[in-house]
Amino acid sequence: MEINTIYKKEAARILIVDDEPVNLKLLDKMLSAQGYNNLVLVQEPRQVLDIYRQQRADLILLDINMPHLDGFGVMEQLKALGDPLFPPVVILTAQHGQDFLLRALNAGARDFITKPFDRNELLARVRNMLDAQLAHRLVYEQKDVLDEMVRMRTNELRRTRLQVVQQLGRAAEYRDNETGNHILRMSHISALLAKFIGWNEADCELMLHASPMHDIGKIGIPDHILLKPGKFEPEEWEIMKTHVVIGARILEGDDSDLMKCAGEIALSHHEKWDGSGYPNGLSGEDIPLSGRIAALADVFDALTSVRPYKKAWTVEAAVDLIKETSGSHFDPALVAVFLQQLPEILTICARFSEPEHYG
Repeated sequence: MEINTIYKKEAARILIVDDEPVNLKLLDKMLSAQGYNNLVLVQEPRQVLDIYRQQRADLILLDINMPHLDGFGVMEQLKALGDPLFPPVVILTAQHGQDFLLRALNAGARDFITKPFDRNELLARVRNMLDAQLAHRLVYEQKDVLDEMVRMRTNELRRTRLQVVQQLGRAAEYRDNETGNHILRMSHISALLAKFIGWNEADCELMLHASPMHDIGKIGIPDHILLKPGKFEPEEWEIMKTHVVIGARILEGDDSDLMKCAGEIALSHHEKWDGSGYPNGLSGEDIPLSGRIAALADVFDALTSVRPYKKAWTVEAAVDLIKETSGSHFDPALVAVFLQQLPEILTICARFSEPEHYG
């Protein structure tokens, strides 16, 4: 990004407000002779607000005693705009009373110039005010640049974080002879379900980033069990079920929301609504909602995906099973949302479909 601040104070826009034409002409002459060439002369104070809205000024020279709307009224109108780069206001006045000057300063004026104008005093005060305002503008615009740089870097870190957790998830999936696209589909389906049950944007993003690690614990299961093509023996099944605890332990010890959510999902995504799941036999709403969401997304995609040891189920058959197990395996409320959002879920599946050579 580039900073477009006007650095030459002679080019700064100075708004001069005075109901006396002779004063306007005098100020115009003094300032123009000094090289200030962007002067806006206003004799009618009621026009100041509209003129300022059209183009912000860098400095305002403002008379106080004017008909229809005095300088205090003008300052009140301008301050109500809430301009973060509100320019300094220098009062033009023939009054010298302390109470009057304090009132002007308390109303927002930064300085004052007494009438009749002394040329050297006028130019010095204008120069000082413009120096301060242009420095303020520079700092403000640099802040915008830094804010944009932080935003871009934050987005980059988020993308990198998502890639890292997806790769971690793929590490587990590949050990189980599954494709890495499974975790892309199930994580986006999980985020979609979270969105439509009312989660805010930040929590949906957290689900997107955390759910790919749901089966990370599979890396701790011996190959002869994990890769067994047939049915598990009872003792093998007990070992296989430990992958949820292994995953939770891998992910514990980090206080970040991401790792807490990922650990929660890893531990609970094989629990079932009726309490027949594992590892803790939780039921109903005692199962963390993140785990209930991930379970539904995981099972649907696993059913409808090709694996080296099975053919893909049709969408209709997978949906029928989910309907049948609503209230036993799955949270009925989540199943209802799943069915409502099925067209969008199928769009996600198509978006992250398998390479043609897979299977």
